[in-house]
Amino acid sequence: MLSDVLTVARVSSALMATFDARAPWAIELPERAGASFHAVVAGTCWFTVSGQQPRQLTPGDLVLLPSAARHELAAEPGLPTRRFDEGLKASLITPGGELVIDGPGVRTRVLCAGYSYDNDVAHPLLSLLPPMLHVATTQPDTGPQLRAVLDLLAHEAHGGADIGADTTAIRLLDILLVHVVRTWLRAPETTPAHDPGQARAGGLQASWLRGLRDPVSAQALALLHERPAHDWTLQDLADAVHVSRATLARRFAQHVGEPPHSYLTRWRMELAARQLRDTTQPAAQVARAVGYTSEYAFNRAFARHRGTPPGRYQREHHAATR
Repeated sequence: MLSDVLTVARVSSALMATFDARAPWAIELPERAGASFHAVVAGTCWFTVSGQQPRQLTPGDLVLLPSAARHELAAEPGLPTRRFDEGLKASLITPGGELVIDGPGVRTRVLCAGYSYDNDVAHPLLSLLPPMLHVATTQPDTGPQLRAVLDLLAHEAHGGADIGADTTAIRLLDILLVHVVRTWLRAPETTPAHDPGQARAGGLQASWLRGLRDPVSAQALALLHERPAHDWTLQDLADAVHVSRATLARRFAQHVGEPPHSYLTRWRMELAARQLRDTTQPAAQVARAVGYTSEYAFNRAFARHRGTPPGRYQREHHAATR
């Protein structure tokens, strides 16, 4: 199931840099399209995202923001921030491509990346992720792999002029997303002492990702992804995972954030959009492939989720590609 989602969510472009700052410093990164991550290489800093308490990041910590929400990085909480825009970027960047803030205090180095997805296909799925994933590359089971990917990304950030550097970075960011999600899933859902009221990595927010932590929801999600064209009823799905209808409905909504049928419809629309964009199959054939016997019902569902009928969606995309 996780592989299905990550196959749809592919990185389309990326911008990487190493941020090197000496205290005191604080920057505000505005909301943007796409996603972003920060990995602390040396020193410490404080990370704040809207609606949460500041949290301290130490070497080995990585935060991923799937929807690139507005956030702040600072040497310590409470410092006045400078907005990170094109003007500030131009004033800070060195000929070697590093972003440097000089100061008298302790040094911090952070590997940063902002990247975009094919929003027509990936954004609805990524929007169901928690607003922030906070993982540690020091975890014994997944840390070595995550650190290896970050080492390769750091190399590409320094060698941006090398042949194929942009393509390599995009592929590595795809891999990084997989490893971050794996690490987050294996971490305990505990509440950090410095972040009262918030579970680790946004764990309190219902999402398909949180659903993978619940055995009942995870089984149901796997079946919906394995057989999206099946005419699932709540009773069929409950029988398949060996619980009552009421138990399945309650746990699925609690962990995933919506009923099974709503999730299935959303997933069918993602698969349909991908087929319409990647092939020349007519809408009627795509409808049958994702479980609709009525082309009219499929057209209505697709237009409700995508804002345009499937035939027009396919024509417009192919015309833009040409």
